[in-house]
Amino acid sequence: MFTKSKDGSHESTHTLTTRQGHPVTDNENNRTVGDRGPTVLENYHFLEKISHFDRERIPERVVHARGAGAHGYFEAYGAVGDEPIVRYTRARLFQKKGDRTPVFVRFSTVIHGGHSPETLRDPRGFAIKFYTEDGNWDLVGNNLQVFFIRDAIKFPDVVHAFKPDPVTNRQDPRRIFDFIALTPSAMHMITWLFSPWGIPASYRQMRGSGVHAYKWVNQEGEAVLVKYHFLPRHGEVNLTGDQAAAIQARSFNHATQDLFDAIARGDTPEWEVCVQIMEDGEHPELDFDPLDATKIWPPEKFPLRPIGRMVLDRNPTNYFAEVEQVAFGTGVLVDGMDFSDDKLLQGRTFSYSDTQRYRIGPNYLQLPINQPRVKVSTNQRDGQMAYRVDSVEDGADPHVNYEPSHRNAPRVAKPAGRPHEPAVSGRVQRRTIARTNDYGQAGERYRAFEPWERDELVKNLVEALSQCDRTIQERMIGHLTQCDQDYGRRVAEGLSSRIDESARTSG
Repeated sequence: MFTKSKDGSHESTHTLTTRQGHPVTDNENNRTVGDRGPTVLENYHFLEKISHFDRERIPERVVHARGAGAHGYFEAYGAVGDEPIVRYTRARLFQKKGDRTPVFVRFSTVIHGGHSPETLRDPRGFAIKFYTEDGNWDLVGNNLQVFFIRDAIKFPDVVHAFKPDPVTNRQDPRRIFDFIALTPSAMHMITWLFSPWGIPASYRQMRGSGVHAYKWVNQEGEAVLVKYHFLPRHGEVNLTGDQAAAIQARSFNHATQDLFDAIARGDTPEWEVCVQIMEDGEHPELDFDPLDATKIWPPEKFPLRPIGRMVLDRNPTNYFAEVEQVAFGTGVLVDGMDFSDDKLLQGRTFSYSDTQRYRIGPNYLQLPINQPRVKVSTNQRDGQMAYRVDSVEDGADPHVNYEPSHRNAPRVAKPAGRPHEPAVSGRVQRRTIARTNDYGQAGERYRAFEPWERDELVKNLVEALSQCDRTIQERMIGHLTQCDQDYGRRVAEGLSSRIDESARTSG
């Protein structure tokens, strides 16, 4: 139901509640220590919302359903540029030049179903499982370096808006931009997505990014912030809308086919792995918060420094067993790495592993594609599809499934270095971070595009927004104008031309 407000607009008379019937007074921010985090566990509304969201589809992934993957290796350079890497992190996979760590990489589209065309405009997932000597490390990112939102409480909302309409079962720009027009944090991602960068030509020619700020921890327990980047040796190539449509007319599997065929003929895809490093802290000299997942770290201030290379040289032998059942989580880190207080990262860290337990089962880590390449000894038992007892296979006392014990049972390990113990203080509250700056980097990205890329961006936005009502169009023009005057003006002119053309046609 709706009522008219004083300014003539319509307001809903419905109150948003939880499934328990509790009114929701803030659906934008999780409770955190201070406005930057970390996030506290008692975010009941978020936990219930994200847990239900994780269970919305079975057995297909809720997001990243359409994917392709391959095996390969990461080869360490043993340094960060010209500096010894041990200065920044004690993670062993990075330390010795020439050391190779097996990997499995899964590329994907985000929103669309398992059999959708790979030519659709959509962020691409870029997820890597490193089978290190200290257990698995998962890095779950995308090709566009940023995301639409900065707090995980909004994750179900942004995906729902981009997914098909629950009544018509069609993806609808009116739903997408209804959400985006009220979400200024998305302007940077929208500028990337509706440019040619929104449709990569192939997975081999696609950049990868960890998106979030993580931490590296050295032997003394000192930490720095770090972002990961994967730069394709084949170069970055993207498609215009017309080019994508021409490919889709011939094939809706072009990216999967290209990856498989390239590896089969020995044309191995390769990426240089780089990091950006920043001292941990609030960095008041920046006009954005470095933990904000809607922002990039300017490379002129924080250069991309090489730490290794990644090569894919072996195709899966069974798509379902490997590509479909591989399971990633942002919380899967090894010693020498840690989490930042990024509120989106902290929510994903719960959500991703939780959804794997639902999608595949509580023992998904016993599947060969997900197993670490090191000995596993836990006290976890039973659950659906359990087919071994970890510690008993290694000769431990089968009667003991607890710790500590005097018997022959797994014991805790000695730390590899001093623990990282960041100091945290502040009021527990629901607040947006102080430096949102939703428009600055979106405008910089628009101005950095080549003229033909700006033309394509405007064309794609006009095409999508022309299907929306005037309220949404005007709000989006307002946002884009704040990003860049020329950006907003060109989209407004494009929409006006569409309206004039439609009037002439109907007349």
